[in-house]
Amino acid sequence: MFQTIRNAWRVPELRGKLIFTIFALLIFRLGACIPVPFIDTETLGQYMSQQSASIFGLLNVMSGDAFMYATVFALGIQPYINSSIIVQLLTIAIPALERMAKDEGEEGKKKIAAITRYATVAIALIQAFGYYTMINYYGVVTVKGVWPAIVIIAAFVAGSAFVMWLGEQITEFGIGNGISIVLFAGIVSRGPAMVNNIINGVQNWAAGGDPQTYSVLAPWFIPLIVVGLLLLTALVVFIDNAERRIPVQYAKRVVGRKMYGGQSSHIPIKVNMAGVLPIIFAQAIASIPATIGSFVPSAQTEGTGWYNFLHFFKTTGLPYCIVYFLLIIAFSYFYNTIQFNPVEVANNLKKNGGFVPGFRPGKPTSDFLSRVISRITLFGALFLAVVALLPAITGNIMEAAKSSAGSSLAIGGTSIIIVVGVALETVKALEAQLMMRHYKGFLE
Repeated sequence: MFQTIRNAWRVPELRGKLIFTIFALLIFRLGACIPVPFIDTETLGQYMSQQSASIFGLLNVMSGDAFMYATVFALGIQPYINSSIIVQLLTIAIPALERMAKDEGEEGKKKIAAITRYATVAIALIQAFGYYTMINYYGVVTVKGVWPAIVIIAAFVAGSAFVMWLGEQITEFGIGNGISIVLFAGIVSRGPAMVNNIINGVQNWAAGGDPQTYSVLAPWFIPLIVVGLLLLTALVVFIDNAERRIPVQYAKRVVGRKMYGGQSSHIPIKVNMAGVLPIIFAQAIASIPATIGSFVPSAQTEGTGWYNFLHFFKTTGLPYCIVYFLLIIAFSYFYNTIQFNPVEVANNLKKNGGFVPGFRPGKPTSDFLSRVISRITLFGALFLAVVALLPAITGNIMEAAKSSAGSSLAIGGTSIIIVVGVALETVKALEAQLMMRHYKGFLE
């Protein structure tokens, strides 16, 4: 990866793109540090640090701590991601949008992109209003009234729209997918805070445990965590690049005096086709009890019904892990079903004179592809579930559930998958740019 970046830096055009990407990310991080007026950010930050097990913790990680302190970019890139997913689902469900995306070519893609932008602003407006309602309920808004409310909500929406525009500019004038890179920058910026939380978790464990046992085991905790993260990163890289290649043979056909076809190809099917989306969806749904509990005052009182309910579904507890595991499996199958249509692929092969060796064109081919997708999806879903649950298991082993490290570890697997995936995607984009310029030896 470093060799690819160094080679790309030698090319003036690519160097300009890299500088533009770095400059855009600096603007993003600057906006993530500018607070919105009329808000007591210190009090809000103390409150949000206690809600890291809820959906707010996930939003805070994706925004790079901007959500915790109600900065201009507090909503981050989440409204655009939600809008893209919704429009993608609607494209499959609504025939008019499907025809627009497939039949109208580049013009149809532009229309879909415009619809996504408008939907992003609408979702950002809803989320900004909900965020303002929450912080106003907890008394961190220093000036009451309609005008301060309009200013706060408008600042959140404008910040989200600007982040969306910034991501599109990176895609056009920079390197890689701008939206993914913005998300990558937000997560990486929280690296020091996550390391600090892990250290605090070890210290809290030491304070409540046996001092003699701690003196023996403590020196090994941090190296074990580092080695574990490196092994987890290597596993994510391996699975992200893994794919099942289904061979395809094209029949020979004579057109005039020329013979076409006869060549062999393959259909690449990635093991982790859904990426990190199943984990994000599952995390959002599984954290609903904790999110609701954050709005109920009695949930903080020991012995109440809400307190017992939230304690039952704590992020390191067995019920939460079971629900989390099943949701990841379900969303993986759901998203892969949307992404890959075996019937459509089989029909396209049949139209172009292609076939999978050993299977007749048409329904037998689609049935074979469905079985392959089902098995690969199960393996990919199990991988995502294990990666997502490993931090929770580690938190239980370290007895970190009583410390601030437990919540950070609970989303550590998601962060690693996103960071590694974006890094690999960006390196592949750089390699493609280098290949286009025919610089021999750069990729060797």
